[in-house]
Amino acid sequence: MQLHIIYTETAMLLSKRNYASWLDIQDEYRSYKASLGPWEQDEVAEYLSAEYSALSPPAKEQIATLLSASSETIELTFRRPLPAA
Repeated sequence: MQLHIIYTETAMLLSKRNYASWLDIQDEYRSYKASLGPWEQDEVAEYLSAEYSALSPPAKEQIATLLSASSETIELTFRRPLPAA
């Protein structure tokens, strides 16, 4: 299954929706900034793991959640930064 990573001004999303082009994604998200894809799920997992070490749960788990969900899009989640000492 091919996935898209969608960046908005307030969130980073992962979508399994089939978009014809990035323009369709831009039309759907008012605060759209950029998107990557469509990529195969292994490519997405590799990219997210390499670029976003703070993903929590890990990329593969978040992808699995999306693939088993009835919704077409999820917001990626990250570890919260530790408070300053």
